[in-house]
Amino acid sequence: MTWLQQIGAAVLLVVSTLCLQCAGVAALITWLRSVLGNAYKPQISYSAALVMRTIVAVVVLQGLIILLWASCYRWLCLPSWNSAFYFSATSYSTVGYGDVVLPSKWRLLGPLESMMGVLMCGISVSLLFALITHLVDKGPELRVGADNDELRQRASYG
Repeated sequence: MTWLQQIGAAVLLVVSTLCLQCAGVAALITWLRSVLGNAYKPQISYSAALVMRTIVAVVVLQGLIILLWASCYRWLCLPSWNSAFYFSATSYSTVGYGDVVLPSKWRLLGPLESMMGVLMCGISVSLLFALITHLVDKGPELRVGADNDELRQRASYG
């Protein structure tokens, strides 16, 4: 019965993590498309604010995933919310200090959370990379190799 419990908890956590991450990223993509499509102003302050708001949203999304895993740890095996959230955050970020450990029955959940953390953070970073690439490509003065006579005139000294 122990293996079934471990596999069941692992499958439930992985599926829940994927659903939460995919829903969060889909919502962010929809929001970014609406913001960039409607009222995009290629100004440095606007672009910086957009990147900062997106980063905050990504951090909140990752925090929700950590809270999901912490809830499971609290329900299954850890005595307090403090230790459950701390263990989850250190596992998800792959820091893993080792001062809080899971009971041997649930020990395989820690490395599984670390693998999911790497993958989910990778997806979030790719979203940020796509946003910044879009912002750089949108402003012709920032585009490398732009074919524009006005840019050539500004670049020439004569």
